[in-house]
Parts: sequence; C-alpha cells; structure tokens
Amino acid sequence: MNGRPNSWHSTTSRLILIYGSLFVVWGAVLVGVIQWETTRYLNTVIDQMLQQRMHYIASTEPSRLATTVDAAAAIDPHGIMSVGLFDKDHQPVAGNIDHLPASLLRDGQVHLLRHGLPRPDRDAERVRARGLATTLPNGDILVIAKDISTIDGIGAIIRRALLWGLSLTIIPGLLGGFLLRRGPEKRIRELQAATDPIRQGDLSKRLPVSRRGDELDQLAGIVNTMLGEIERLMNEVKGVCDNIAHDLRTPLTRLRARLYRTQQQLDGEPEAALVESCIVDIDEVLTRFRALLRVSELEDRHRAACFDEVDVGQVLRQVHEFYAPVAEDRGQAFELDIQPLTPVRADAHLLFEALANLVGNAIKFTPSGGKVSLRASMDKRGPRVDVIDSGPGIPADERDAVTRRFYRGDNSRTTGGSGLGLSIVSAIVRLHGYALDIGDTGSSGARLTLYCYTLGPDDKVGTCLSRSVPEVTPMTV
Repeated sequence: MNGRPNSWHSTTSRLILIYGSLFVVWGAVLVGVIQWETTRYLNTVIDQMLQQRMHYIASTEPSRLATTVDAAAAIDPHGIMSVGLFDKDHQPVAGNIDHLPASLLRDGQVHLLRHGLPRPDRDAERVRARGLATTLPNGDILVIAKDISTIDGIGAIIRRALLWGLSLTIIPGLLGGFLLRRGPEKRIRELQAATDPIRQGDLSKRLPVSRRGDELDQLAGIVNTMLGEIERLMNEVKGVCDNIAHDLRTPLTRLRARLYRTQQQLDGEPEAALVESCIVDIDEVLTRFRALLRVSELEDRHRAACFDEVDVGQVLRQVHEFYAPVAEDRGQAFELDIQPLTPVRADAHLLFEALANLVGNAIKFTPSGGKVSLRASMDKRGPRVDVIDSGPGIPADERDAVTRRFYRGDNSRTTGGSGLGLSIVSAIVRLHGYALDIGDTGSSGARLTLYCYTLGPDDKVGTCLSRSVPEVTPMTV
C-alpha cells in the first residue's frame, strides 16, 4: 500500500485543474470576441467620421480649400485627426501630413495605413492609423487619416482585465481547492490507517464512517459489509479446521497408544515393523494438528498485551546454542555474528520460536559441508536478523507461497515436514507487526531477513516481503 496520497492525483485537484483550464480557455475566447467586436465597432465609427470629414472638406470651394485644410489641421495639433492636400505631383500644399502615403489607394474608401502616420506630440513616432484619399476635380489629392491607437489601448485594457479576472478567480479557486482537498485527504489517511491492521490479518477492524454520508462513507460502508462477511466466512473455515484438528487428536492419541501396546506385545514378531510404521504415520498427523492449533493460537492478538523489552542478541545466542550440535552432526558450519542491538518489544518465547524455525529450515535444507550464518545488525529503524544458508534456495516464484499453510516447494518435497514451519513464523511476525523478507544470496542458497520493526510503505526490500508472518516451533532434524 502506498504512503501519503499524492495530492495532485486527487479528484479535487483534477477537477480544479480541469475547471481552471476551461475557465482560462473560455475566458480568453470571450475576451477575444469582445475585443474583436469592440475593434470592429470603433473602426466603423472612425470610418464614418473620416468619410464625413472628407465630404465636408471636399465640398469646400477650390479657392478656399487650402485654407480649410490648414484650419482643420490647426484644430488638432496632436495629429489625432490628420489632413493633407497634395497637388498633381504629390507635393504637399496644405495640412499636417508631410507626404502622401504610398500604400493608400485613392478610391474614396477607408483603408488601414500599413506604415502608420507620425504623431507630432510623440517625437514623430509612427502610430497605427486609418485613412482615405480622393482625387479632387482639379487633380489635387485630399488625404484624411485618424490615429487608431485608442482602439489598441482599449484592447490592452480588455486584456489586462482578463489577466486580473483570471488572477482574482484562479488564486481564490486554488486556495479554495486546497482547503476543499484537505478534508478528503484527511479522510483517505484515516481510511489508510484503518486498513493497516486489516491488511495484517485483523479482520475485526472496520473503516471509519463519518456523519456526512458522502461517497467515501458509502464506499467505507460497502467495504465494512464485505469485511464482515469475509470475517464470518474466515472464522467459519478456521473454526472447522481447528475443530477437526482438536477433535481428531484424542482418537488418534488413543489409537497410537493401542498400537504402541500392540507393538510391545509383538516384540520380535514380523508384524512389529508394520505397527511401528503406523505409529510413525500417526505421529506425523498429530504433529500437523499441533502445528495447526499453534498457528490459530498465535493469530489471537490478545497475546500482544504481554509483550516486554527483549534483547534480540540474547535470543539469537540461545538459538545458536540450541542448533549448534545439530549443525555439527550434519557437518555444517554454523556462524553467529551479532552486532550491538537495541531492545525491542516482543514475546521472547515467540521470537525464539520464529528464529528457531528459520534456522532449523536453513540447517535442514543445507547439504553436508555447507554453511549456515545467523547475523544480526542495526537497520535504520531497528534490529535486523539474517539467516543465510548455502542450500538450494527458494525459487523466486515460490517466495509468496512458502508462508501458506501446508505449502511445500519442489525443493522440500523429498524432505520430511508438514509445510507449516514458515506459516508459524508468519503468524509470529504478523503478531509482532514485523516483516519477513525472503530472498537469495546472489549465487545459491536462501536469505531470510527478519525486520524487528514495522516497515514503512516506501521501504523496498528484497524480492518478496511478507508483513504478516506465522509462528514456528523449533524443528528437529
């Protein structure tokens, strides 16, 4: 399970980004339409003004035309409305336009001046303008133009208004989205925290449900209903298995006792060997029943209330002392390497049981002349114990399954055992909230690492991580 949810992957963040993007796009489109309509309207008004001024000046008597043009130019010293009179040779006669615009057609229609016109009040800076020119009956050319920088200014105002509108909308929107996102994020973290014990096997826990009745509460309610049904079914299956194991132990024990008495009576007879074989098979069945009941006992989390400070190093020394003669009899080197460790809260007997099973399995599957190493060191958050052997190892595709009850891999089918050893280890690890990592040594052999602390969601260890591991009884070879 992931750790803290990514805020930018939340539904609220996605909605904010989507609606924000749509607002920006449609806001830009709206402002573009407004600016286009405004520009078109103002250009129409300017064109009408120019045509009216052209009609007025052109209707003046030819003898007074130059005076009228100069008077019109004098009225507008800033050159906002420019007027000029040119002779047949394009030489200026009157007005404030010093030369005839070459790109302006003399068809009596208003056109945009490509190169603009100079403004006297702006150090001859050229500004955008619209103008029209017409040829008078005497051959003179009359030109009237008007500065349209005002339209550009209005467009700039509209664009600034868009920027202000976006900023005044997006910033509060982002702030509001951040505040709105905090609530669901907090709920998600609460749901995630509630799922941790469920993920570790405690099906009695339920997801928190608030009084809001929103989508998260509806989902939590559905999951709680599902968990309740799963818990009921699991308890039924577990109860049946435990009852079978418990109820069959008594008749099997009686049967074993009777066979043992029969074996004593048949001492020296050929049938005694057959009876001995039957006793061995019954002992194997009883061992499996005891292991099943042991797993069920360890899955009862009430035992965690009796945890105390435990010296892991001392437990490892006891395990080494317990298995050293077994390894010696098998011709194996049994190495113990313990660095300074901090105490942990645990059940010392269960921790011994788990480590003893790991070491017992390592010795069991390591051939004669091989090596088993029991190492302990301080990791970033607590003690770490590695059990390393030079046996055949555990294939990568079986590492998820070896902690299941009765599972026996290809390498263990020819050896004795019930397939419950690592299930017991798993139950103990789950009870303590520890983690078991199953890997390899890089060449041959297996490496089983017990982390005596709860791993974080971002911790990457090995190839297979079992956060809930069962218990083990020391296994004899």
